Amino acid sequence: MFTCGNEKPAATAKITGSEKYNTISGRVDFYDTYGGTIVTAKIQGIPEELGNRFWGFHIHEGSSCTGNADDLFADAGQHYNPGGKPHPEHAGDLPPLLGSHGRAWMMVYTDRFYPEDVIGKTVIIHSEPDDFRTQPSGDSGEKIACGRIEEWSVR
Repeated sequence: MFTCGNEKPAATAKITGSEKYNTISGRVDFYDTYGGTIVTAKIQGIPEELGNRFWGFHIHEGSSCTGNADDLFADAGQHYNPGGKPHPEHAGDLPPLLGSHGRAWMMVYTDRFYPEDVIGKTVIIHSEPDDFRTQPSGDSGEKIACGRIEEWSVR
């Protein structure tokens, strides 16, 4: 995984797929940097039936990757949006993940939050790409994988 110099991430999320997409796993790291955050994601186990394409990728305001029969990650809540802005200007709106042969890797800089702002929140991968128009969440489809963002520590 990428590191900023010799630094370890300030926060990390272990990604786990839903029951339907239980092969999905990975990690999202958050690095504190001048004026914002570098976010890296390394995801594997994306089922072949989902193809080589884009998926919605967002930080959600909830603190748990639990839910109910209709939405296994319902407790992840809505997009992280402390500024009350329309989509795609939510602080938690990130570029989509591009998958290829069951894997996805991305890195992006954002000045919309610092790692300490999102510790305790969740990261969600959606079944569809974000259309960057539809309110409130870009018509990104089903939540297929989730991870709780935690302060990084040596494990």
